[in-house]
Amino acid sequence: MRTAYFDCFSGISGDMTIGALLDAGASFEELRLQLAGLNVLGYEVASEKVTKQGIAGTKFHVHVHDAGTQHRRMRDIEAILHGSGLASHIQDRALEVFTRLAEAEAIIHHTTIDQVHFHEVGAIDSIVDITGAVIGLDLLGVQRVLASAVNVGSGFVRAAHGVLPVPGPATAELLKGAPTYARGNDGELTTPTGAALLATLAESFGPLPHLRVGRIGYGAGTKDLPHAPNLLRVFIGEDGTRGDADMITVLEANLDDMNPEWFEYAQEQLFAQGALDVFYTPIFMKKNRPATKLTVLCESGHVDAIVDTLFHNTSTFGVRTYEVRRQKLQRFSQTVDTPFGPIAVKVGQWRGQVVQISPEYESCRQSARRCGVPLKEIYRAAEAQARAQLEARRQP
Repeated sequence: MRTAYFDCFSGISGDMTIGALLDAGASFEELRLQLAGLNVLGYEVASEKVTKQGIAGTKFHVHVHDAGTQHRRMRDIEAILHGSGLASHIQDRALEVFTRLAEAEAIIHHTTIDQVHFHEVGAIDSIVDITGAVIGLDLLGVQRVLASAVNVGSGFVRAAHGVLPVPGPATAELLKGAPTYARGNDGELTTPTGAALLATLAESFGPLPHLRVGRIGYGAGTKDLPHAPNLLRVFIGEDGTRGDADMITVLEANLDDMNPEWFEYAQEQLFAQGALDVFYTPIFMKKNRPATKLTVLCESGHVDAIVDTLFHNTSTFGVRTYEVRRQKLQRFSQTVDTPFGPIAVKVGQWRGQVVQISPEYESCRQSARRCGVPLKEIYRAAEAQARAQLEARRQP
């Protein structure tokens, strides 16, 4: 799977994203041609090679002819994208980014998405930045986006609403659940546009994954920073595991004084808040006291809700959290016809080979009750039929 990994050691912005993708090999002429499909007048784009603290990168520019501020609402952005000549999947992806940004602005200003005024983000350069980033990823054939922890910067920045702390309110809202940090006193390093791109496009955040890297690009920011090169680095490559891999968060709590009747309810609440899995392990604590270790697996964006649920629904006084990388089988579901009726089956592949066939329990249980046969017979029939169908597909 073609993957783009953004290394945000000096933050991220829309123009840095496009610069990094151009530096990694995306065609500037093709980018400019597709951006022309927006049918937005009053700007020109350009790119140049620059050096930041000895590292060469690409600086992407949007030169707006009319310096006046033009505020837009969500319906205006939708009209521009849907009225463009861009491919439908690029229109949809760019609109997702703007929608995510509008949701953040609506929360900050206590209004609705329809009433949000985008100010700078609605200006021509930001429309070009967001759409151009989506186009650049498409030109490189990227199927999945991952990112590092994000350096947001520190200090204050002047915006349309006045002087704001860094990260700005929109940036902070967009990056909730993502790992962030501030280093030095470099001002704003991550812009709302950059944060919206990550919040929408990145599947997960963490260290550089297993990739067979084919291209590396550096997108330059405008400022020269004293502590680090003002660059966004992108790695483009194929997933080195030849399977599915992602980063998840593990949360653990030791429970030695909790009413056992509460465990099932706590588990239900954790799943309702986005837990991928919840399980209990018998353990022994100090003075050989028997206890239970509660473990929760979740994606990074659900950590806050999971922690809140643990404190409200268990007796724990603390929760341990850490990130892990997991390997997953590529999976798909299908329905097979058996003598006992249709049965749902889950199939897992590893490196192109089927290694797991698992009939779905609920589907098998319903057939067993309806037909009055042992559950294990339903399982055997469903697995055999699934294998036969898969084998038939492989035949020339």
